[in-house]
Amino acid sequence: MNQVRVGVIGTGSISACHLDAYRQNIRTVIAAVCDLNEERARKTADKYGAERVYTDYRELLANSEIDAVSICTWNDTHAEIAIAALQAGKHVLVEKPMCRTVEEALRLEEAVRKSGRLLQIGYVRRFDPNARMLNEFARKGEFGDLYYAKATCVRRLGNPGGWFADVERSGGGPLIDIGVHIIDLSWYLMGKPKAVSVSANTYRKLGNRAHIRNLSFYKAADYDASKNTVEDMANALIRFENGASLMVDVSFSLHAKQDETVLKLYGDKGGLEVEPGVMIVTEKHDTILNVLPQTDHPGFQGEAAFQGEIDHFISCVITGEQPLSPVSDGVEMMKILCGIYESATKGEEVRL
Repeated sequence: MNQVRVGVIGTGSISACHLDAYRQNIRTVIAAVCDLNEERARKTADKYGAERVYTDYRELLANSEIDAVSICTWNDTHAEIAIAALQAGKHVLVEKPMCRTVEEALRLEEAVRKSGRLLQIGYVRRFDPNARMLNEFARKGEFGDLYYAKATCVRRLGNPGGWFADVERSGGGPLIDIGVHIIDLSWYLMGKPKAVSVSANTYRKLGNRAHIRNLSFYKAADYDASKNTVEDMANALIRFENGASLMVDVSFSLHAKQDETVLKLYGDKGGLEVEPGVMIVTEKHDTILNVLPQTDHPGFQGEAAFQGEIDHFISCVITGEQPLSPVSDGVEMMKILCGIYESATKGEEVRL
């Protein structure tokens, strides 16, 4: 296979990140796009030169000329569409979160096994150039045993509303939407230790704060200020089999001074900071050193990360290599996320 013919299912805002990157990949042909909104699908097809337009993903999957698909739809459809795509013989890149429940994750894992096709999850922060650099340092033992991590993604006014705020379609609020990114990246940099328990809280105190004036924020296409059934914020302590732990807090709405993303990991030989800027902490000659790596950008490089994610997916489809973010990682992440929600509901620690 010299070129991969790709179909993109769902043409909302995240799909542009996929389509822009596919367009830059010389081994990709954007063969089709699909959306329930035909007008939006046609506009997207015109912009990216897609050959076919569909409003039913099943018709797209029936096209034998399509090799792979990106699934950029609402969370509640991820498992259904991904399983159908695998059964149709397509390779799959599914946006995060992979699905909404552990049961869905296990069905997806079985579908991948039976189909012999690849499934890659859109954990795009793994493909950020800075994260990849730091992961190489970690794998080569620069930080020793990474035993503790802190991950924060706080938005003070950031509930996008619409399907994001509908627990039936999204599966949850900031935890499953933005929290999944920082939890996954922390876990990945720690070497993916097995999670054994979580103790967590979720809060619904502020709602979507639609009354706030003088501040703008991203709103979903189906934004409705009257509807909000997800948490405002969540915090959790995740314990791992090797004794390591991860502290997490995330929010859509919080009385915080400003939005903030922080990701720090600590080992017995050194530490690292991924957000808000890259930093390595080490010791040399009985002296603690803060080392600032020279990179193109100190923080998250979104465009480069999405390009890396798409390039990796296409390479795996062509070569048959397993992706950097396989379905098995999605299963483990869903156990953690669902465990956090369960712990918060029960008000006690939950064993995974």
